[in-house]
Amino acid sequence: MITLEQCLTAIKNYDGPPLKIMEVCGTHTHSIFQYGIRNILPGNLSLISGPGCPVCVTPAGYIDYAVQIAHDAGNTLCTFGDLMRVPGHGASLVEARADGASVRIMYAPMDVVRWAQDEPEQMFYVTAVGFETTLPIYALLLHDIEEKKIANIRFLFSIKALLPALDWIFDKDRSIGGLIGPGHVSAIIGSAAYEPFCRRCRVPLAIAGFSLEHLAAALYDLISQSRRQTFAVHNLYPNVVSREGNIQAGRLIAGYFEKKPSVWRGLGVIDASGYFPTARYAGLSAGGSFADESLPEPPGCLCGSIIVGRADPPDCPLFGTACTPLSPCGPCMVSQEGACGIWHRNQKTKGNDL
Repeated sequence: MITLEQCLTAIKNYDGPPLKIMEVCGTHTHSIFQYGIRNILPGNLSLISGPGCPVCVTPAGYIDYAVQIAHDAGNTLCTFGDLMRVPGHGASLVEARADGASVRIMYAPMDVVRWAQDEPEQMFYVTAVGFETTLPIYALLLHDIEEKKIANIRFLFSIKALLPALDWIFDKDRSIGGLIGPGHVSAIIGSAAYEPFCRRCRVPLAIAGFSLEHLAAALYDLISQSRRQTFAVHNLYPNVVSREGNIQAGRLIAGYFEKKPSVWRGLGVIDASGYFPTARYAGLSAGGSFADESLPEPPGCLCGSIIVGRADPPDCPLFGTACTPLSPCGPCMVSQEGACGIWHRNQKTKGNDL
């Protein structure tokens, strides 16, 4: 078995043709900085971020719609904290709350059931943002609402399917030579889900956890596959990810959700890339297509390019000046999984010495 030191040595000494590897998951981006992996990369080996931050790919129109709902009398908008400062075309939810809108931070989606039962005169709207990882939770929540006959909860669904976004990216950019597959999403969908994509796009993918050992092994694997010109899916996180995925979670998801076209910030509308409730539960949706992206992002903002790996955060002229975590211009600076926020938090540290 190859050791960590052997993996790191192979990464440092990579002497093949230029190789660009995308870490799809924002938590991987954070871990790569934490362990100082970028510090050892030779000039012909580069890492780019991908579309694995759910807050970052939520369209501005979604935020606008949430703000509008929160301002309407009798409504309370319930959201996780990482969505509060995401800018729409107008105000963020933080600004809306300061202006009198009813916005409540939830720590778990199930909080809303208790609030709705305690305040039956109020209509509660839940921001449901995420990837496949969050779907089982929302399926259980839909079941709970139906079983308890709760009539004053609605959802703003913006839950994404990751693979269609990777298809979109590779249809437009075949320069990416390998992918570090996300651990959490893969635990739900399974490693086999990536195999048709990797064969079609001729790109290797290594599913990894979040330790230095996992990430170094993933990079070593992708370098090795690049040399051999193989395009396999290798699961390096087998204690969490199986080939078939979480079968019970998959059945639960299929009972409550179906895939439809969805809008991604920076990418546009992608077919079959969003999860929406089936006809039986459609009445619990607050609606909203969020498709009106005609208003431009702030001048100079490169979030759309950063989300798909066409630019690194320091390439953006607003990075660290007009756009900071306390005063963000784009969503990539807001979320804990957003590339700009991660780069900004780590720009003064080099991480561990490898």
